[in-house]
Order: sequence, then C-alpha cells, then structure tokens
Amino acid sequence: MTNPEFELAPELKRDCIDLADWPLCKVLLLNDSQYPWFVLVPRQPALREIIDLSEGDQIVYLKESAKLSKLIMNVFKPDKLNIAALGNMVPQLHIHHIARFTTDAAWPAPIWGKYPAVPYTELQITELKKALQF
Repeated sequence: MTNPEFELAPELKRDCIDLADWPLCKVLLLNDSQYPWFVLVPRQPALREIIDLSEGDQIVYLKESAKLSKLIMNVFKPDKLNIAALGNMVPQLHIHHIARFTTDAAWPAPIWGKYPAVPYTELQITELKKALQF
C-alpha cells in the first residue's frame, strides 16, 4: 500500500508533527495547540484526489479516517469533529480531522488563518501521543 517514492509535501513537513505510520497513511498533528488538528496522508506518490487511490486503498483510507475520528472523539470529546479534504494550498492528498469546541478561540468560524499558531511543547506532544496510544 505504501510506496518508497512517497514524499510528504513540504508544507506538511513544515507545519506538522509526525505521530504514526498506519498501514496506508502517515498520521500527522498540525503544530497548533489551540485545536486538536490531525492530518491523514496516504504514503503514496503523486496523489491529489481520493479517486486517485485504488478502490481497495480508498476503503483503507476511509477506515483509517474512521479510526482516527473515533480516537479524537474518545480522547477529546469535542462538540464537533470537522473532516475535510480541501487541498487548495497543499495539493497532495490529505484529510484534516479537527476537534472543535464551542469554547475554542475561532468558534464557530473556520480556523484556517484565524489566529497565529501556538506550537505544542514537547510535554504536550508526549502526553497527546500517550492519550491517543501512538
């Protein structure tokens, strides 16, 4: 399912923390502690759209998205879980999973560009990995 030619988009390398490699996807954490914001990226080269995956990998992608969604819901208990595959700024196929709370800084507006990112501390990353069992 993964390909040795896969390379993570530079924007995702710059803005995210690598948490885990699942059978198909790299699990990333956007480095902004204001929101529990995760990104799933299939480890295959030159993908832009979900339909670029084989049918079998589309199913795996959906299952891994569901697995991440359940982890987020169980650990963070958000008021809303936003899931989106936009790709306007980063064309590489990736799906955002963002836990939103009525008390978060941007609620109810979209979070993109609303406020400058507040990076995670090493302790916060360690605690998050432990809570999510990564």
